[in-house]
Amino acid sequence: MEAPLIALRVYDANDDEPAMIAAAVAGKREARTWLVNQWTPPVWRFCRRMLANDEDAQDAAQETLVKVLRHLSLYDPGRSFTTWVFGIARNTCIDEHRRRSRRSWEEPREVPDPRASPWQQAEASERASLLSSALAELPEMYREILILYHFEHLKYHEIAEVLEVPMGTVMNRIFRARKKLRAGYEERGGEP
Repeated sequence: MEAPLIALRVYDANDDEPAMIAAAVAGKREARTWLVNQWTPPVWRFCRRMLANDEDAQDAAQETLVKVLRHLSLYDPGRSFTTWVFGIARNTCIDEHRRRSRRSWEEPREVPDPRASPWQQAEASERASLLSSALAELPEMYREILILYHFEHLKYHEIAEVLEVPMGTVMNRIFRARKKLRAGYEERGGEP
């Protein structure tokens, strides 16, 4: 007699997300804590790439999550929670850009890590630096769309919802943003 086959299903944390969001909206403390723990890393990454500064990104991410928790009752379950959160993060980053423009002093640049590294890591670091610099110099509408698509892995329709633009505009901006990013990267000495 053959042994019966056993089928296992790998647990996916996202299976519980709608229930956890509903519980957070209802004011359950554990669900709200889960929400902060779940969303802090992607929100911070988005803010870091938009603002190109760790401290500002930390502040913006924290402010975003406070807004999310404070306004959970306004969340429409018919919409994607991801796009709702990134929409709040985007607006928070825009506010931070405005605050920066009002500052009369220039913030110090980050000091590179003084530790010696192997040649390949140095080359990769240089390419990443050139790319990051080129990304930071893009106009905001191009920078944010590349960040949402390439770094946060949002789909075209989700980006369209976050930015409140038609999907054709999203595709057009991604195409143009990539061209501008490549040109900026090559201007800084990056190899194609």
